[in-house]
Amino acid sequence: MRRQLILGLLEKQDSVSTQEILNVCNAAEITIRRDLSKLEEKGLLIRTHGGAIKKTVTDPLFTYNHKIAQNSENKKYICKIAARYIRANDIVFIDAGSTLSFLAAYLSRTEPLTVITNSLPLASVLIRSHHIKLILIGGEVVNDREAIYGHTAEKNIGLYHASKAFIGADGISLSKGLTSYDVEEASITLKMAENADEVFLLCDSSKIEKNSFVRFAPLSVVGHLITDREIDPQVKSTYEKHHIHLINETK
Repeated sequence: MRRQLILGLLEKQDSVSTQEILNVCNAAEITIRRDLSKLEEKGLLIRTHGGAIKKTVTDPLFTYNHKIAQNSENKKYICKIAARYIRANDIVFIDAGSTLSFLAAYLSRTEPLTVITNSLPLASVLIRSHHIKLILIGGEVVNDREAIYGHTAEKNIGLYHASKAFIGADGISLSKGLTSYDVEEASITLKMAENADEVFLLCDSSKIEKNSFVRFAPLSVVGHLITDREIDPQVKSTYEKHHIHLINETK
């Protein structure tokens, strides 16, 4: 959470002082210095005397265009698998994760379906499908992420109940569960999971056994983990031993 707050400050300004960070984080100065060192190691900022400055990678890290360009072929593969689990007359949540954006291309062109989403790119595709009842969650539009977030969006999701939720995460691990770079994204994803009978996590293998800044849900919320063929066989075996239904093969 502290590290997310630090990156949040750098989203708004080009530099931040240690004192500014201390003003918003309830932590010792030595802890803040350690956080800055870890963030620098990850390439997310550059430490300076008395604070940190923005690194160019920090900005696009949070943007839709940056995320969707990463591992795009694996994301398409994952969505092709996920589409097999969507049946006629299902009511489904689909969140605004970059992987989920590819799911629209694999939905049936004829079967009736209700889709509830906060993703603007997904909605722009599905609005052309007359057999799909599309519900776009209201709330604050975040331009760079091309999605809708905030308290109003969370409240609106709570008005609906879905048979299935298709969600994403920036990281997943046995020790920390589901993690995200962003508090708002995490809150929407969790709300969808809580209001669905069955939860599918779509996550490319590069994110498995990786932890991000915001820990937002235990692994127990996930009924099915859909990933790609590049997952380490040993990692797959370990997850299966923990009774996690992991799917990474098309039929």
